[in-house]
Amino acid sequence: MADLEFSGEVVEWRGPAPFHFVVAPPEESEWLTEIMREVTYGWGMIPVTGQVGDTEFTTSLWPRQGAWWVPLKDAVRRAEGIEMGDTVTVQLTIRSS
Repeated sequence: MADLEFSGEVVEWRGPAPFHFVVAPPEESEWLTEIMREVTYGWGMIPVTGQVGDTEFTTSLWPRQGAWWVPLKDAVRRAEGIEMGDTVTVQLTIRSS
């Protein structure tokens, strides 16, 4: 069973390479910030197992601009037919580091 589930729009953040994310809403971000010290492996990252549709993946949540950003790997987006601007539902399970 997932620790957290929410829906959000797929957004892009352009760093050295473009990345696609779903940003956790304020209430969920607040909860993640509260538990972060107990589960982070460093740099404030939170390791999770995620699921979008039928596709499960592992990643780490990124703290950015007062929220938590869920990276959506290319393989996940391809498997689920996800495009920029789509709204997706993400289920997250916190992994112990």
